[in-house]
Amino acid sequence: MTKKIKDELKEKVFDRRKFLAAGLSLVGLSALGSKKLLSSGLKMGESPVGASPRVASVHGANLSGAGHGPSSPPSSSASGVFPVDPLAPAGKSRVLLIKTDDRADGVRKAFSFFKDRNPFQGKKVLVKPNFNTSDETPGSTHPDTLREILSELRKAGARELSIGDRSGPEPTEQVFDKKGIRQLAAAFEARLLNFDELGPDGYIKVTPPGSHWQDGFLVARPVVEAEALVSTCCLKTHQYGGIFTMSLKNSVGVVPRKGYTYMRELHSSPHQRRMIAEINYAYRPTFVILDGLVAFVDQGPMTGPRKEAHVFLAGVDRVAIDAVAVAILKELGSNDAIMKPRVFEQEQIARAAELGLGVSSPDEIIIETLDAPSADYAARIRPLLT
Repeated sequence: MTKKIKDELKEKVFDRRKFLAAGLSLVGLSALGSKKLLSSGLKMGESPVGASPRVASVHGANLSGAGHGPSSPPSSSASGVFPVDPLAPAGKSRVLLIKTDDRADGVRKAFSFFKDRNPFQGKKVLVKPNFNTSDETPGSTHPDTLREILSELRKAGARELSIGDRSGPEPTEQVFDKKGIRQLAAAFEARLLNFDELGPDGYIKVTPPGSHWQDGFLVARPVVEAEALVSTCCLKTHQYGGIFTMSLKNSVGVVPRKGYTYMRELHSSPHQRRMIAEINYAYRPTFVILDGLVAFVDQGPMTGPRKEAHVFLAGVDRVAIDAVAVAILKELGSNDAIMKPRVFEQEQIARAAELGLGVSSPDEIIIETLDAPSADYAARIRPLLT
C-alpha cells in the first residue's frame, strides 16, 4: 500500500444528522431504501414564494421555451440518447478498465479510450466532478484526478474549460474552498460554476418519458448546452437509498437544491433509484472517468469501510460504466444490496437502460484493457456482470 493511499484511508468525521436534516431532509433511510419525509410546507418540486425561474423545457424528446432554449438541441433530442462511440459495434459499448496505483496514470490512460479521435479539440468543455461533500476520496473527487483531467483536456486542444457542480448538505462554495478547487480552476484558466447559483435563466426543465418525478425537474443549463462534457465519479455504495453512487448518481448534482424541494422529493420516494436514472435523460456526456483506486464497500456516500480496488474505468456509456463498477464492488465484497441482485436488476441500471441511455445487458459491454494486469482483472469481473 502506497503512502498516498494510506493517507486517503483516514476517516473524516461528518455530522450525519446535518446530512439528514439540513442537506436532504430525510430520516431513517437505509441502503435498501426505507424512507420517511420530513414535514414541509412546500409541495414536491415547488420553489419557494417569490422564486420564478424562467426556464426552457424538455418533455420526452422535445425542447421548447421561447427565447430560452439552446441554439442547438440538447443531447436528449430526437437524435437519441444512446451514447455515441463510433469505435464500438452498433448496440454495444466499450469500457476501458485500467489497473493502476496512480491517479495521474489512470487519467492519462483513460484518455486513450478515444484512440486517434479527439472529441475535445476546439470545444468548450465542462467537467462535472463528484462534489456532494468535501470528504476524502471516494467521498468526493480527488483533486489529483480533476487536475489531470484538466491537463489532458488542455493537451487535447479544448477551447475553454469549466468545472461545475452542486453540493449538499455542505454548501457548494464551502466544498470548493475546502478542496482547493478555486486555485485548481485558476491554474487551468477554467470557469468555476455553482449549479445552485445560476440565476433565473440558468435552468432547463426536464420531464423524461414515464417520469417518476411528480412534475419533472430542473437541470443546470450549462450541462445541457455543453459542447463537450466530462463526468468524473467515484466507486462507492450509498446508504441513503441509492445503493451505489457512480456515474448515474453523479448526475444528481446537476439538479438545483437551494430554494427547491427536489432532493426531498427524491429521497422520500419509493422510486428514488429510478428517479436518479431519469435525471440522466437530460444530457449525454462526452466522456466518463471513474476513479476506483479506493472504494466504499458499505455505507457511503461520505464515509464508510474502504477497500483498495486500484482501478480506473473510462467510457461514454453511463450504464456500462456503472454495471462494470457494481461488478467490481461484488468482487471486492460489499453489502447485501450490492451482492444479492444481479447487476442489471439494480433499479438505477435497469431504468437507465429502459430509457435508452446505454446498454441493456452484460453481452452488450466490451471491456477493453491496455496491459496484462488489467486484462487479468477484467477476466475476473466479466462473470460478475451476469
